[in-house]
Amino acid sequence: MESLSTSGLDVHTFSTAAVEVLRQALPFTAACLAPADPATELVTGTVKWGGLGNEQDDEWAFWEYESDDQWNFQSTVDRPGGVSSTHTETNGHPEESARHREFFKPNYDFDDEMRVALRVDGATWGFCAFFRDGRTSAFTPAEMSFVSSVAPLFARGFRAGLVVGAVTSVEVGVGPAVIVVDGVDNVVQASVGAPARIAELGGGPVGEARLPFALRTLIGSARAFALGRHDRLPRMRLRTRAGGWLIAHASPLMSPDGTSTNIVVTIEEARPPDVIPLVVAAYGLTPREQAVVQLVLQGVSTSQIAAALHLSAYTVQDHLKSIFEKAGVRSRRQLTAQVFFDQYAPRLAEGASATPSGWFAPTP
Repeated sequence: MESLSTSGLDVHTFSTAAVEVLRQALPFTAACLAPADPATELVTGTVKWGGLGNEQDDEWAFWEYESDDQWNFQSTVDRPGGVSSTHTETNGHPEESARHREFFKPNYDFDDEMRVALRVDGATWGFCAFFRDGRTSAFTPAEMSFVSSVAPLFARGFRAGLVVGAVTSVEVGVGPAVIVVDGVDNVVQASVGAPARIAELGGGPVGEARLPFALRTLIGSARAFALGRHDRLPRMRLRTRAGGWLIAHASPLMSPDGTSTNIVVTIEEARPPDVIPLVVAAYGLTPREQAVVQLVLQGVSTSQIAAALHLSAYTVQDHLKSIFEKAGVRSRRQLTAQVFFDQYAPRLAEGASATPSGWFAPTP
């Protein structure tokens, strides 16, 4: 598993391979692996195994983000070892969980679910859920402890998978996209650029197909915000199918009487300050290495970095060597291109210019 987590696979390939490896030590009926934005711990997608499909994604998102079930992915982070199960949460009475009773049991006939937060270096990069049906017993404390012990390897695999693959194409001039979703998940309004943005995230025609899973996650979290269940408007950074970066956020639309039913979702091209911290963290750099990278991106020389961080020039060079190895580059110039210009260099090549806000103007 350790070699798999550092093999540079994309999230889907890594997840599929990791589940097969884990299954050799831990029996389960089905599994769902879910990468998340470490800044908000919101799920940005899923990789399913064992016959799980996408048909119930909307219902799953409701139970995860909108129901009053006290145990969800984000609360798992605070459980001992970052792991728990339905039997553990209900003291052996899973029927007391509404999500289990009304969703998992009738749809899949599962009898237990184990969830684990995938954390490494103080950040959450995703979650895993493992399921068992009546042919096997509930997950044991020893099994949960085992899964907790390998969770950092899953986290490293998810983290590395974020930066796999180069940008293959860039849409210039699409601009921010806005959709409005009503209380029963219908898109009731959409801006001109919405179809293109949703297609970039793997969605179908607006109003004719389900929204991409990540956007459904945002909508559910925005509804929870409107109900006062948390105090942070949801947002997440997402890679498109072409390898670029978008940022999406959602907010409830408030009526004059203070009630809220509709949700507005905005999808726009991510600015460098949104993407750089995520990309830098994805390389698994130490805090000191991250500090060096931040200065490298500012064009600071080795001697100036040494003075700013109170290090010798030789130590800075050692840090740079380690950074280059982790990022798969050979020079400062390549590092800057890899971290900063991943999706912005193609625009420069096409003649696009950056506006004062940080957006790229449409190509003439």
